[in-house]
Amino acid sequence: MDNLPILSLITYSPLVGAAILFLWGGASPRAARWIALLASSVSFLLSVVMLVAFDRDQSTLQFTETFDWLPELGIAYRLGVDGISAPLVGLTTLLTLIAVLASWDPIRHRVREYYITLLLLATGMLGVFVSLDLFLFYVFWEIVLIPMALIIGVWGSANRVYAAVKFFLYTLAGSLLMLVGIVALYQEYFRQTGIRTLDVLQLAQGQYSEAFQFWTFLAFFLAFAIKVPMWPFHTWLPDAHVEAPTAGSVILAGVLLKMGGYGFLRFNLPLFPDATRMWAPAIVVLSVIAILYGALMALVQQDFKKLVAYSSVSHMGFVTLGIFVLNQPGLSGAMVVMLSHGFVTSALFLIVGVLYERAHTRDLAAFGGLARNMPVFAAFFGLFALASLGLPGLSGFVGEFLALLGGFRAYRWAGVLGTIVVILAAWYMLRVYQRVALVRAPGEPPDPDDPERRLALAHGLPPIAGGSDGPHAYPDPRTFPDLTWREAVSLLPLALLTIWIGVYPLPLLEMLEPALAALLGRGM
Repeated sequence: MDNLPILSLITYSPLVGAAILFLWGGASPRAARWIALLASSVSFLLSVVMLVAFDRDQSTLQFTETFDWLPELGIAYRLGVDGISAPLVGLTTLLTLIAVLASWDPIRHRVREYYITLLLLATGMLGVFVSLDLFLFYVFWEIVLIPMALIIGVWGSANRVYAAVKFFLYTLAGSLLMLVGIVALYQEYFRQTGIRTLDVLQLAQGQYSEAFQFWTFLAFFLAFAIKVPMWPFHTWLPDAHVEAPTAGSVILAGVLLKMGGYGFLRFNLPLFPDATRMWAPAIVVLSVIAILYGALMALVQQDFKKLVAYSSVSHMGFVTLGIFVLNQPGLSGAMVVMLSHGFVTSALFLIVGVLYERAHTRDLAAFGGLARNMPVFAAFFGLFALASLGLPGLSGFVGEFLALLGGFRAYRWAGVLGTIVVILAAWYMLRVYQRVALVRAPGEPPDPDDPERRLALAHGLPPIAGGSDGPHAYPDPRTFPDLTWREAVSLLPLALLTIWIGVYPLPLLEMLEPALAALLGRGM
């Protein structure tokens, strides 16, 4: 293992698959699917090997790879992972594999080009999490931008071009600000030491003035805040999610948003400790606003996918809250929320995709009573709905509890306000589950013995629950088939991880805590 460049193998396995498909212009859709599945499976299995071999007692970087790239400019090919990045690498490879499976039937045009784009996106995302040189990190960061915009703009829904352009412009603006910050940091470190380097660990040893930290922190922060996305930089997210294909939403929610949280932990906190303390109270305020705003917006949505998108804004607010309360429970909670959100929200987007493939609509009014003819679907949906609202025993509870605990320790008011979202999350998630799985379907004759219906009719009111009594334009949900084996296989690992982290989070916390403790020890 010591001589095996496992991080490079994990990162570039998808790229090899993309290159094969690019060079094989006559590849059939079936061949494209199987090549993408093989490439993503290899990357995933290698990441499992890496996680098994990872030493959870160490806070230092592991599996490092280094060689000079442009030595005269201080640019090197440096890779490595610690307890912060290693779990995110595993999450990325798992969700890439699931995205390949989730695209198997829904993607029917330009299949070869789609899988080239998806595999290139996977390489970019993995490179972000393993890069230790700022130049290399920026290259991978920018690689992610174009494939994601293409997935939305080419294979998305009716307003896909608008959503893709909006996503591209928002994230490009953040990327350019970060580039300014990288150049400023590079020049300032050279001015102090006479050494040209973009090694993140070496740059963290520099002594930077408060004024320099203040503005450079802001340049990095805005790039990562747009990616999270924090309120008020979130407006691109609902459009991107609604218009993206199912697999695009899975990757967007499960991995791309985590790149912002990872950026705060890898760059903002260790490089600019003084500025972090200065900006932290304002960021905590924005985080609490995001938590409440996202939940309230989810509460009023009739588009199922948009509801899940706004719930993402709320959940990612716990990530930034946990990070910038600057204590161990908060940081641990932020990392667990990032991973749990990757499992749970990705699964909810898969759930939405299952319904869209059958009904060709995401309007909640089109559904009802699916627990009767889709019991496996209803079981998975119920599990992930409960995890999303933070039920104890599931992964969502562990992360949000720790983040709120950190919030109470640093800013009691933030912990109190953040706790309110537990009520709101239960409100919108249980309501959507009732609407989709339990109440009668649109057009279904009402039960004459339904006490709510008899009470409503006695007072001259329309029926309370269920769909319209008259004709409707939607397919009858009572005719929908249950999950296919491929849909079930895509959801099963996410369900198992959601339960495992909820019931027994100790192995994950033991992996996270040494690196997080070392981060707090650098002047935090």
